[in-house]
This record gives sequence, C-alpha cells and structure tokens, in this order.
Amino acid sequence: MNRSSIFFTITVSFIISLLLVVISFFILMTHGYKIKEMAIFDKYEYPIKLVLKQSKYGFDEKFYNKFLEMNYELILDKNKVNAITYNPQTKVVVEKKHHKKNDLLRVLKLGDNTYIYIKSQRRAWTYLIKDNNPKSDSIENINIYIMLVFSIIFITIILVYLITLRKLMPLKILKDKVKTLGDENFDFECCNSNGKDEVSQLGMEFKKSALKLKNLKEARNVFIRNIMHELKTPITKGKFLTQLEQSEDNNEKLKSVFNRLESLINEFASIEELISSTKNIDKKLYFLNDILENAVDILMLEEDDVIYNHENKKINVNFKLFSIAVKNLIDNALKYSDNKKVTVKTQNEDIIFENDGKKLEFELEQYFEPFFSNEDKSKDSFGLGLYIVHNILKANDYTLKYEYVDGINRFICKKEILSTI
Repeated sequence: MNRSSIFFTITVSFIISLLLVVISFFILMTHGYKIKEMAIFDKYEYPIKLVLKQSKYGFDEKFYNKFLEMNYELILDKNKVNAITYNPQTKVVVEKKHHKKNDLLRVLKLGDNTYIYIKSQRRAWTYLIKDNNPKSDSIENINIYIMLVFSIIFITIILVYLITLRKLMPLKILKDKVKTLGDENFDFECCNSNGKDEVSQLGMEFKKSALKLKNLKEARNVFIRNIMHELKTPITKGKFLTQLEQSEDNNEKLKSVFNRLESLINEFASIEELISSTKNIDKKLYFLNDILENAVDILMLEEDDVIYNHENKKINVNFKLFSIAVKNLIDNALKYSDNKKVTVKTQNEDIIFENDGKKLEFELEQYFEPFFSNEDKSKDSFGLGLYIVHNILKANDYTLKYEYVDGINRFICKKEILSTI
C-alpha cells in the first residue's frame, strides 16, 4: 500500500487506536483487580480480626452465636476445611500473605458461597469463615463491567473504520476512472451516489465534468460531420461551373459559390461555439423577414421555392444562429417535399414550416440525436440538421414540435417564454 495514501494513513491510525485501547484495557484490568482486592479485604477485615483475637483465648459457644448473628460461620473441623479448600471447584478470588509472619489469607468461592481462609504457618492452625451475608455483585462484577465497556469501544472503533473505508472507497474508484479520461473513457456511472458527503459530491462533480467533455467531443464530431455535409453542395456547383464556358453570368455564379463557402465557414464556427459552450448567447430583437431572407440567401434558393404566409414580427434571438436553424428547417422541408415547396407561417409567437410529403418515420426526438438518419440514404438532411436546429432553438428559448395533418408536415418553432413585444 502506498504510504502517502489516505487509506494507509487511516489504517495506521486505526491500528494505533486499537493498540491503545488494548493497552488501556490491560492497565485498567490490573488496576481494577487491585481495587477489587482492597475492597474485599476491607469488607472482611473486621471478622478476621475478631477470629484472630479470639483464637488467643479459645472459641466458646458465646463467640459462635455472636459470629452467627453477624452472618458469619466459623468452621474449625479439619475435614470440612479440607473438603472446601481442596475441592477442585473452589476458586481463589484474592490472596494475601503477611511477609513477616508468613500468614496466608485467601477469599475462596465455591458455588454461591464465599469463604475466608486463614492459615498461620508459625502457629500451625487453620480457620475457615463462611460468609452468610447477602451477596453483593458490585465488587465481584467489576471486571465484567470493564470488559463490557472496552468491548463496546473496540467494536465501535472497528465499525467507524469500516464505515470510513466504505465512504472513501468511491474515491479510489474515482481515481482509477480519472486516469482513463485521457483515453476518452467518460464512463462515470460509479458516481451515481445521492450522498451529501464530500466524497459523493466530488464524484458527482467529476461525472458532470466527464459529461461536459463527452459533449465537447460530440460537438467536435458534429462539427466535422456537418462540414462534410454542408460543403458538398457548393463544391459540386463550383466544379460544374468550372467546366462551363466562361461568361459573366457563370463568373457571377462562381462568385456566389465562394460566398456560400465563406458563409458556411462562419456558420460552422457559430455552430461549434453554440454546442461546445455553456455560456448564454447574445440575443437581440430582429424582424422575422430579415432572418428568413438570410436563410434563403445561404441556401441559394429561387424566389418561388418558399411561400411566405407569415406576420413580419420582431423576435428576440441570436441572428446568426437562428438563421442557421431556419435554413436547416427550410432545407429539410424542401428535400422531403413532394412539390419541392415550403410554406412559412406564424401563429402567435410560434413560427411554422409546412411541406407536402410523407410523415416522419420515427418520433421527432429521435432525430435530435447526432448522426441519426432515416433509411433513405439519398436524403441525409435529417442526419445532423434537426440536431443542430434543436440545440439552436433551445439556446434561443424555443422548442421544436412536429405535427402531421392531412398530408402536411408541420415543424413548429414554439416559443417557451412569451415576449412582451
């Protein structure tokens, strides 16, 4: 594992935390045992002193009764003492030796009974005291409480570590995905998290950036494809004119072809800027007639190819881009028209382009996809035309709708935000 990695740092911190918890646990257990030992000897200090004091004078019936009243029972019978002390089930709770007198003091546990074992090596006597007092678990269970607390802390640290790794794991996946951006791999489906944490938000931002790069690449492809498509007509006309006899009329037509090529270059730059840019385009008020005339000039159409039945009203658009959209709509309408005519109408804020012909084979939204084309390869206008129209209209607050009524195709540029003009 990379030592500079955040995962390495977290893992090392986790291991150190666990070690500190374990060390603290053993220290507290040792200290707890000493506290427990002191508490037990403090509890039995008085009965032990009574027995040791009375042993100098001998034990009589009066002492036994007094001892019983204190809920203690003195056992002197050697067989009974040995039966308890040498029982395999007897456990030594605490033990203490007098370093000078060499006396031994033990607290024993057998079943539910507690015994105090006193043995003097110097005097060679052994006493056993049975504790008949109600049991108190506060001292005996202190180790259980300590183990319980540290178990909770131990498990909590592990859970926090696992949760942290789970939260940061998308960061590792994201790092590998970012490495592949240079290879034009824009697949960031791993970042579809709805989390509100910083890692999830970082993943979503990278996904947005990848989508922007993908759209930018797509815009470049559309740009090149559109150049190839749009330059075909004027180049063909220009080649044809060069083969004709030179005349003033042919020279004028040749000039118009070059003007057409120049306008197309400017058009392509505008399209590329529109599709690849996220900035708002510059819009002003223009008469619809001016936009229509500019579109017809770009197409180099005859005057009777377009039938005008519209209101010459002002619209708030980008002149250059909106002219390109209108040009593509007229061009598509003419190519797919049975009578090679297109009619331009207006209805309120909407601009409508109509032509006689067959109904669109697919849903309109499918033609908005780049490089989409119908099965008629001889007419490839819908390959990019409506894709460009869709983007330009959207940038100018319009949407493109489609209707087919009584053999008439109606492409409607519908205004989304009604103007007050």
